[in-house]
Amino acid sequence: MKPVLFIDRDGTLIREPADEQIDSFDKLEFYPGVFSNLKKICEELNFEIVMITNQDGLGTDVYPESSFWPVHNFMLDAFKNEGIVFDNQLIDRTFAKDNAPTRKPQTGLLTPYFSEAYDLKNSFVIGDRLTDVELAKNVGCRGIFINDETYLGVNEVSVKQEELTPFISLETNSWEAIYKFLKAEQRVGKITRNTNETKIDITLNLDGTGKSNIDTGIAFFDHMLDQIARHGQMDLDLKVIGDLEVDEHHTIEDTAIALGRLFHNVLGSKLGIERYGFCLPMDDCIAQIAIDFGGRNWLVWEAEFKREYIGKMPTEMFMHFFKSFTDGAKCNLNIKAEGTNEHHKIEAIFKAFAKSIKMAVKRDLNKMILPSTKGTLE
Repeated sequence: MKPVLFIDRDGTLIREPADEQIDSFDKLEFYPGVFSNLKKICEELNFEIVMITNQDGLGTDVYPESSFWPVHNFMLDAFKNEGIVFDNQLIDRTFAKDNAPTRKPQTGLLTPYFSEAYDLKNSFVIGDRLTDVELAKNVGCRGIFINDETYLGVNEVSVKQEELTPFISLETNSWEAIYKFLKAEQRVGKITRNTNETKIDITLNLDGTGKSNIDTGIAFFDHMLDQIARHGQMDLDLKVIGDLEVDEHHTIEDTAIALGRLFHNVLGSKLGIERYGFCLPMDDCIAQIAIDFGGRNWLVWEAEFKREYIGKMPTEMFMHFFKSFTDGAKCNLNIKAEGTNEHHKIEAIFKAFAKSIKMAVKRDLNKMILPSTKGTLE
């Protein structure tokens, strides 16, 4: 499935004049920074690039085609000469009063993109009007709103403006900001896993700030998962309803499986990540964690516990949690811990685990390459 950038033309790629018609060369002005940054988007990111534009009355006496195509084709050639080729261009010719199904923010022109070939959830509409944001809402993707004070445009939205706010992922007047946002977009995901034994909902933001809201029904387990969020500087919302009346096993195991799978999903292509990552002391204990998000699951466990429970969490489930996580995340994990205080020992393991994840998922945005000689990390 491929994500798409649906890009409005007037006011986004080129400046829009007051009369809203670019029907002569003297009205043609490219948006600042569009060439260099859109070229980098085309070369470095995996988007299909689609131009979508309303051209009121194109082909009528009001807006003859002889006034439109010479300027439009010149614009396309200018982009092509800079290495920017649009995979498709969608032009609606109807008047605003016609309320045609093909006119933005309606989706009639986008029918071919409502298929399994396209990842609309991770796609964007880039435009300078709130109708472009409404189009994003109608398509099921997200909006990048170019709010340029030189021309705010007529916003023919059919919903209240505040209803569109959740669909604006970025508001800017800079193509450089758009490029940086798309390249370093926050790695966010959600997973739901329901069985006869557990019902799990997890939301993860790898590029968060360490916020967490965790409820598994096992207080000590919640405390350990909070260490992952806090020390890994990721945001983690996790809710589990498990069959604790049986015992803790299913809740802990299924949480690890779901959390691991979510990590695998959110890491995506893994471009630019460090891939590897920590040795952490805690009072009398020392925990050593080595991790590799390389696409293969494996666990080495060198830690022993003399107590049967810490809080209400069985110590035998510690190893099982990390084994289940590696299965879901498809990562290698080598864990070694020494010490005398059992609480300190497992907390040191979880903190070091969080730090190792933080190191491994860190990205170098100037070197978005895959850290593998094989060419893939699945």
